[in-house]
Amino acid sequence: MSETKVSPKLRECDLYRPLPKGWVQCTACHHWCGIPPGEAGKCGVRRNYGGKLYLVTYGKAAAIHVDPVEKKPLFHFHPGEPILSLGTVGCNLFCQFCQNWQISQFREFKVDPVTGETDRPIGEDWPPERVVDTAKKAGVRLIAYTYNEPVVWIEYAHDIAKLARAEGMKNVFVSSGFETHHAWEYMEPYLDAINIDLKGFTEEFYRKLTGARLKPVLENIRFVGTELKGKVWLEVTTLLLHGYNDSDEEIRGMAEFLHSVNPEIPWHLSAAHPAYRMTDLKPTPYEILLRAYRIAKEVGLKFVYLGNVLDPEHESTYCPDCGALVIYREGYRVKPLWQEPGVCPRCGAKIPGVWTWEENHAS
Repeated sequence: MSETKVSPKLRECDLYRPLPKGWVQCTACHHWCGIPPGEAGKCGVRRNYGGKLYLVTYGKAAAIHVDPVEKKPLFHFHPGEPILSLGTVGCNLFCQFCQNWQISQFREFKVDPVTGETDRPIGEDWPPERVVDTAKKAGVRLIAYTYNEPVVWIEYAHDIAKLARAEGMKNVFVSSGFETHHAWEYMEPYLDAINIDLKGFTEEFYRKLTGARLKPVLENIRFVGTELKGKVWLEVTTLLLHGYNDSDEEIRGMAEFLHSVNPEIPWHLSAAHPAYRMTDLKPTPYEILLRAYRIAKEVGLKFVYLGNVLDPEHESTYCPDCGALVIYREGYRVKPLWQEPGVCPRCGAKIPGVWTWEENHAS
């Protein structure tokens, strides 16, 4: 096969393997895409040029903002801290209810591999050095890889995270949980926390509404919650779609699964609103959220939170031992009530989480 000249703007991927006849297989996520020359994987951004896989969105941020860390959502990881959040175009899932579909479902663009130029704008130039320097100058110590699935741009995230770690910053993934073990091994040395979406609890839901599969997500939640425990802080989010994944049976199933991994995993139950291809979706009734909260607590999960609603009672953190209010939240207003970070002010119990910069990770 003749050598294909490829622009240095298109970083060669680290997570792939060559196949016969110029094909390659991406090893970043559980689609395990086999990609012929000139084509892309399901995400649209990992493309085969000359028998090598390239990330065409490297250094191209489609969205970048400073958010509260609670917006990720992470409630037990440096509460009240700002976090520089960025994402690119493309995604390995096809969620019909996607809240960020304008960038995540943007796949139809052409790339000139020789120049690295695209026929449509895909983002602004944010090389890793600029991302970290911007955070540093703003006094922001956390960086989130979010808005779209970060595993599809994992080499870009990896290079930012490596620089950030050298500056004493911490790195957060907001993910669908469809990564392979290759991805975990690649990213784990620089990863401090992750919020994984548990989108539903049936294979049918995942197949029809996301284009993915449930089993790898469950395996990844268990892997991060056990094998990476003490290294990467884990929280889980479920967007409750009224009439699709909010039955008592399904909520109890998810709660029991999370309890079997670790009853101390914070679980965020969030209200959905009509979006993308589900514009006829009814906004999640508050009563459904409250019922799901009660089921999760009955199962024995110690930290359950309601999201996308203003509800201080069910957004706040309580000591599971004595019931004392430990962190008060009202929207993005956060007020820890402890004298010592992560310690119940009434009974002295240790609240699991990552509360200070000196500690590595809570177990």
